[in-house]
Amino acid sequence: MNGKEGIINIVNQINGILASIEDQLYKAPLAIYNGSSIGQHFRHIHDFFRCLAIGASEQVVDYAQRERDLRIEQDPLFAMKAFVQELEQLLSLEEYTPVKVRGDFSIQNDATRPEYPSSLGREITFLHDHAVHHLAIIKIGLQIEAPELIKDHTFGVAPSTVKFRKQEA
Repeated sequence: MNGKEGIINIVNQINGILASIEDQLYKAPLAIYNGSSIGQHFRHIHDFFRCLAIGASEQVVDYAQRERDLRIEQDPLFAMKAFVQELEQLLSLEEYTPVKVRGDFSIQNDATRPEYPSSLGREITFLHDHAVHHLAIIKIGLQIEAPELIKDHTFGVAPSTVKFRKQEA
């Protein structure tokens, strides 16, 4: 499986939840998240997908320049469409294309932001891993608020962990 197939799987997992979650639960502030919502975590994942899609055309990826579209964190159906749109753009990319990734390490507005060499394939790998991390957080909220929505035991679990658990079983 390659990176593109990996993010297809991630978007399928994401859209599986988005298709079945109640709007109120999606946007509700949850105590387990210190007042953040499930929708905000999905929006955050989408922001990173969007940053890579935009950065690919500019050959500089800047994950700090996120759009933070509130519609994605408020409306699960809108979020589904947004994920499909970004996925289509990402699937059209050539994974071996070089890009630079702009770092953001300071809270100072005027701080120097270095750029590091990367490739679109490496950044797709990052998107996958970043999404798995946030899906694990989303899963915690779902286990408390709506455990019936978690139908896939691999939701929010890294492929390497799934393989390890199978090996250990």
